[in-house]
Amino acid sequence: MASEKVETIVAGNYMEMERDGGGGGGEEAGGGDQVGGAAAAASGRGKALSSLFWHGGSVYDAWFSCASNQVAQVLLTLPYSFSQLGMVSGVLFQLFYGLMGSWTAYLISVLYVEYRTRKEREKVDFRNHVIQWFEVLDGLLGKHWRNMGLFFNCTFLLFGSVIQLIACASNIYYINDKYDKRTWTYIFGACCATTVFIPSFHNYRIWSFLGLLMTTYTAWYLTIAAIAHGQVEGVTHSGPSKMVLYFTGATNILYTFGGHAVTVEIMHAMWKPQKFKLIYLVATLYVLTLTLPSASAVYWAFGDKLLDHSNAFSLLPRSGFRDAAVVLMLIHQFITFGFACTPLYFVWEKLIGVHEAPSTALRAAARLPIVLPIWFLAIVFPFFGPINSTVGSLLVSFTVYIIPALAHMATFAPAAARENAVERPPRGCGGWAGMYAVNCFVVAWVLVVGFGFGGWASTVNFVRQVDTFGLFTKCYQCPPKH
Repeated sequence: MASEKVETIVAGNYMEMERDGGGGGGEEAGGGDQVGGAAAAASGRGKALSSLFWHGGSVYDAWFSCASNQVAQVLLTLPYSFSQLGMVSGVLFQLFYGLMGSWTAYLISVLYVEYRTRKEREKVDFRNHVIQWFEVLDGLLGKHWRNMGLFFNCTFLLFGSVIQLIACASNIYYINDKYDKRTWTYIFGACCATTVFIPSFHNYRIWSFLGLLMTTYTAWYLTIAAIAHGQVEGVTHSGPSKMVLYFTGATNILYTFGGHAVTVEIMHAMWKPQKFKLIYLVATLYVLTLTLPSASAVYWAFGDKLLDHSNAFSLLPRSGFRDAAVVLMLIHQFITFGFACTPLYFVWEKLIGVHEAPSTALRAAARLPIVLPIWFLAIVFPFFGPINSTVGSLLVSFTVYIIPALAHMATFAPAAARENAVERPPRGCGGWAGMYAVNCFVVAWVLVVGFGFGGWASTVNFVRQVDTFGLFTKCYQCPPKH
């Protein structure tokens, strides 16, 4: 039996078709047909399983990827942020930054579709090449924008991976304190290194689905456990009490809804990336149903005690439900580590010239050097919670808020670009003028509040952690052993 694969490219859309041709028959082929038929059936079952669990590119896959990647370990630090901000500001900042993050994710998707459509009109083939954010900036605006996007995106993803590794060690300690958190970081660094074998975001279908189930369970466990526990004796809710703490908490929420540094890679993994438009917004709305109840309930129960406990697990009594939540979050953090690291793997592959190599083993071996600095930094700065705010203010502010808004304005500044735009401004936005007004507001707000005040506050808080606990600390915020 012969098989021929035909692949056609439509602007911003890959459609794969398979056409099977029949061949030779007769009496001589009788036994062979039976063997061949069995082999074909087995191959068909293998492809079906691969498609079901491994090879995803639908709208639903993109939604699961966005929602799963967005909440991650920050779910455990949001009660800590509420203790810094107070209940009202905590809720309002989540709603505000959730909406703002959805807007800039939409801008990134518009720029991706614009870039890819232009390139495909020039007959550029992306079948063996993953488009990344810095390439979109390069193609639309030139090398200076590319270099800026590459620096901020890679640095953010590097520290985003570091945060996941720190979170793994912080969580496992609450069900097994036989080893200190630094030792657990060594162990989980080796475990997370196995993500080098996952080729691309096409292959995160089952992981994204399971990851979202895990965070959903954890969020509702935190909510129910906090309510069942009730308020601790003498509970106080003094936040906001200090400017430093207030803006530190705000930038942690900025970081929470700034998880779309991998938006371009997720879009590229879709069969029809032009359908991405509202996916991030819908994912954000779902994530808010997890973060608002859990953070509010834990803060209500423990109040100011959270100021010294950046991981919500540390205050809840040990139980089978809590241990299950810890294990599920560990698995989810492994998945999120892969989400954050995969774009870095792609950049490194392109740099050393193996990105389009057909050998998965070769690409996996080439990726290993990326894991080593992540491993090292997680051991140097194990400050679970404060590091989120620092990364949020100094890196996320530019990577996923300021640069996309500025890039959209610069790309469509020429009248010809607006006339020939693939994606027109959404209805109710006020046309191009309305989009420019919103983009200017995003840039100004994040530059002043997120990067300015947030950068000052989170840096001061981070330096305090270094002064208090020191670099390479063995067990950050560990309770004393009796």
